[in-house]
Amino acid sequence: MTRRDVFEYALLRVVPRVERGECFNAGVLVYCRAHSFVAARTHLDEAKLLALDPGADVVGVRAALRAVEGVCGGGEGAGQAAGDDAGRRFRWLIAPRSTVVQPGAVHSGLTTDPADEVERLLDLLVR
Repeated sequence: MTRRDVFEYALLRVVPRVERGECFNAGVLVYCRAHSFVAARTHLDEAKLLALDPGADVVGVRAALRAVEGVCGGGEGAGQAAGDDAGRRFRWLIAPRSTVVQPGAVHSGLTTDPADEVERLLDLLVR
């Protein structure tokens, strides 16, 4: 039997106008402690963004999504979180915040390959 490990994930939501509360999914964060793995993949639907807020800062939203991917990657791209382990980076990224890019609730599952889960969840829940 193939070993399956627990993983956690959260969606990244774009909330163009925080005061209205309207949002859509634009990425996924995946963390698997057993593999010391954390990753994010994003996909911004510009048409949805501009439908909810015609004046939205598309470049700024893209930059915020790329920053999440950078923190997951660690190293210099992670900024202040560069020295943190995968779990600390994941926990920092899923902390509630009132910004245009927000994490959703954390869910869990079992996986044989956390990198595959990132792609599967992006296709299932974002694209």
